[in-house]
Amino acid sequence: MAKITPENSSVVVRFAGDSGDGVQLLGSQFAESTALAGSDFSTFPDFPAEIRAPVGTTFGVSAFQINLGARRISTAGDQPDVLVALNPAALKVNLPLLQKGALIVLNADAFNDRNFAKAHIVADPRKTGELDDYQVIEIAISTQTLEAVKPHGLSKSDAEQCKNFWALGAVLWMFGRDRQPIIDWAHKKFAKKPPEILTGNLAALDAGHSYAETAELSAEIPQFAIGEAPMEKGEYRSITGAEALSLGLAAAGELADRQIVFCGYPITPASSILHHLSRMGDLGVATFQAEDEIAAACAAIGASYGGSIGVTSSSGPGIALKTEAIGLAIATELPMVIVNSQRGGPSTGLPTKTEQSDLYQAVYGRNADAPMPVIAAYSPGDCFDAAIEATRTAIRHMTPVFLLTDGYIANAAGPWALPDMGAYEPIKANPAPKAPQSDDPDDLKKAIWKRDEKSLGRPWVAPGMEGLTHRIGGIEKDIETGDISYDAANHQAMSELRARKVASVADFIPDQTIEQGPEKGSLVVVGWGSTHGAIWRAVTVANEEGLNVAQVHLRWLNPLPKNLKSLLSNYDRILLPEMNMGQCATLLRDKLELDVVKLNKVSGQPFKIVEITDAIRENLPGAKQAAE
Repeated sequence: MAKITPENSSVVVRFAGDSGDGVQLLGSQFAESTALAGSDFSTFPDFPAEIRAPVGTTFGVSAFQINLGARRISTAGDQPDVLVALNPAALKVNLPLLQKGALIVLNADAFNDRNFAKAHIVADPRKTGELDDYQVIEIAISTQTLEAVKPHGLSKSDAEQCKNFWALGAVLWMFGRDRQPIIDWAHKKFAKKPPEILTGNLAALDAGHSYAETAELSAEIPQFAIGEAPMEKGEYRSITGAEALSLGLAAAGELADRQIVFCGYPITPASSILHHLSRMGDLGVATFQAEDEIAAACAAIGASYGGSIGVTSSSGPGIALKTEAIGLAIATELPMVIVNSQRGGPSTGLPTKTEQSDLYQAVYGRNADAPMPVIAAYSPGDCFDAAIEATRTAIRHMTPVFLLTDGYIANAAGPWALPDMGAYEPIKANPAPKAPQSDDPDDLKKAIWKRDEKSLGRPWVAPGMEGLTHRIGGIEKDIETGDISYDAANHQAMSELRARKVASVADFIPDQTIEQGPEKGSLVVVGWGSTHGAIWRAVTVANEEGLNVAQVHLRWLNPLPKNLKSLLSNYDRILLPEMNMGQCATLLRDKLELDVVKLNKVSGQPFKIVEITDAIRENLPGAKQAAE
């Protein structure tokens, strides 16, 4: 039996098939088994926008990639070592991604002329020599599945849908994973289904596992031994960015001792936040699905006006619709968290693919001078802390705050250490003033609009607070009393106040630090958001080669950390990879007068490590020549 033991490296596995083949379920459950085994991992679900594309077509291919290892894993991997392809279209789409020598497991039953025609494949790739550079294992997965579930009375269509469990069983054997957690999960998953659905899927799971370990295949199917990764002591679970962000919002409500009211409208890839929060009523979370994006944002403003923490969420197109309401939250000085799960655009664009294309929208994208704080999460697990920090900032400064994620972060999963909530400081609101004893109505108004000297956040006064009745709205208000004001000097003062309020956030955030590498030198790689993992690995590789490169990753994008300009000025050149056409590069030039080398990618796919390492060598004096 071939046995591979990369104890100090990693293995990248990619599952691919039709969008109705259960590929995402197969991958997510394999990720759960990896988490339970103690290995580090990172996942990348990659699926089409169509709800159900024509079966067997290339544009209907759904894939799930996972990188697992006994060391720190920061990305889902550049090139798969193992591909499980359930049909010819899945092979055609994913073959260019593989490295030479990769293991390909094919569902031989699907490799027929009819499916070749659907995928526009002229000749059987198994006979053309296209697969000569790979280790190919052909298994009649569909036939094996039908045989395994036959005793359980499933219809043919239901039986065929069990093939993802058959494939999962085989892969669990390949990586020495325990089936019992999958079995326990299946009992919950199919609890409300007819009993034969559960028994059939579990029979397929067992059959795939048994098939992989049979004597005649033991020399052909390799077994990978991935040990436990060195992690800090603690209790871990697998978590996606959407799950972590939802839990972070719920935790922020607990820390603030206020109800979270989430108001949303379905849009890919942001909808999952609404789904997760809707199950957290016992944590003090209320959810409301509005009739449209504008209504969702306005409802969140109403929640904040009423003393709860208003939250809304969308992707770029929906954020565009919410823009006027966001301006109202700025004008009324109410706290609100706005989550933008960025996707490819413009317009409908690439709704299931990832980009970082809404930074301009977050920092600049409103009418008039209407600045807002902007924070970006960098990994699935980091979404938890980013949600708490965004909420804390919104309440402290009494302003809406943008929290940026993207399709990669929202759907990807990784191990997450359960936090000690006792280590988090409570989130304190600016206290409501006492009702003035004087008869002058202006004294009450001034008390309600008296802002904190450091944060410039006003008191959080909600309806029903005795003696604190006040007027609020979107028309410009007097800076002291809140009364409607058309005075030119007052509008100037209010515009400056709103700008100073956002700038004051920098007084409460830590100085920017260097994540790795020298404190000064020839090159620093700067990133934000989900590029973190690829940059971290690329810089690590570069430094192992002796290139002496630094990494700086931005969390706050508006305002930028106070020391950022002086920090980055210690390097001769700044390389900035981002999944857009250079938006953060523009921001650094605008705010800090810094020029950067742009590395832009808008393919809908996250950066590969090699793309960044190549750029490092291109921009570090002498590095390219040394590599050659």
